Amino acid sequence: MRGYFSIGSERISKPMNLGALMRTANAFGASYVFSIDADHRLRDAYQADTSKSAGQIPYYQWDSIDDMQMPKGCQLVGIELTDDAVMLPTFRHPPQAAYILGPEKGNLSDGILARCAHVVKIPTKFCINVSLAGAMVMYDRHLSMGGYAPRPIMPGGTSGEGKPAGRGRR
Repeated sequence: MRGYFSIGSERISKPMNLGALMRTANAFGASYVFSIDADHRLRDAYQADTSKSAGQIPYYQWDSIDDMQMPKGCQLVGIELTDDAVMLPTFRHPPQAAYILGPEKGNLSDGILARCAHVVKIPTKFCINVSLAGAMVMYDRHLSMGGYAPRPIMPGGTSGEGKPAGRGRR
């Protein structure tokens, strides 16, 4: 897979959500994890990350969007339920992206949304847990950019001939 990505949250307040986001980012190969204006209790709090991601990928904490520094060419992608957001299943992920999620009990700030090159929404009836939303976005990126073969026609992963998909004839 070409390119890179990072993922983070604005005003995240629950250590377990940050830990789950860090663990999932590590599992999906994120280049770094970040937070903007995180709750003060999360500063230096890694106890919820059971994979010890901080030793594997960098974690950046910025006090404000003005403090945030992204690599040249990296596009900020907001994940938010807005009327004009692109539905995740139809979104083409940028090769260099930093995904940002809102806080547990709120939305991305107007300042963050103004900096976003894209705003994407997960097609749910209402907001879901921040770490779960992050996992869905990373999975979608992995699936859409990973170079996988098209899915088989038949349910259960068969090729349509009763043989497991992806295996040659024996």
